[in-house]
Amino acid sequence: MEQTHSKNIVKEDRPLLSRRQTVGKTIENHEKTLATFGDEALTRQRLEKGMVQVYTGDGKGKTSAAFGLALRAVGRGLKVYVIQFIKGGFDYGELYIVEKIPNLKLATFGRGRFITEIPPSEEDSKLAREAFKLAKKVVKSGEYDVVVLDEVNVALNLKMISIDAVTDLIKNKPKHVELILTGRYAPAQLIKIADLVTEMREVKHPYTQGASPRKGIEY
Repeated sequence: MEQTHSKNIVKEDRPLLSRRQTVGKTIENHEKTLATFGDEALTRQRLEKGMVQVYTGDGKGKTSAAFGLALRAVGRGLKVYVIQFIKGGFDYGELYIVEKIPNLKLATFGRGRFITEIPPSEEDSKLAREAFKLAKKVVKSGEYDVVVLDEVNVALNLKMISIDAVTDLIKNKPKHVELILTGRYAPAQLIKIADLVTEMREVKHPYTQGASPRKGIEY
């Protein structure tokens, strides 16, 4: 089956669920999957080629997209590690569920405050460097199939870590590791070497109409 998107031909050869499979059967199979995860009964698979994805732009959805990919990956038996720059100390819904999902790990760094001063404080910069130190360790170990560096682009924009260090990590990562980098202000050097770049553009947002963030939706 072929579909046309923006003049690009995309061949859809992904496996489809059997039409005879009911919703109840799908849930039953999912529960069996979760029950066997802990004992590693599922065959551990590796990506043949891990790519580099960048989610950037001023629109909502960058972190949400990364966590959506993470959920899909663990559902297929892959191991995922999410490292959040700057967001440590903030109250997000994902913090309450991640420990209950097999093969998904999350580490956050930050002081629970928005960074408005330029240059950032040494304390904030130190936390960003610690986050990147962990990122290098996780990526180079090859233990995790997907590694998400959430808001790393913002840390780069604030010069809390160097672009050379990030590009070096990308160039020397294990072949099977998929690397996801999120946040506004993705630098040109990063966009150039990435395999996939998506720019979320704000078209309309309830915040501009005075709406407040909603628990479970925005955080």
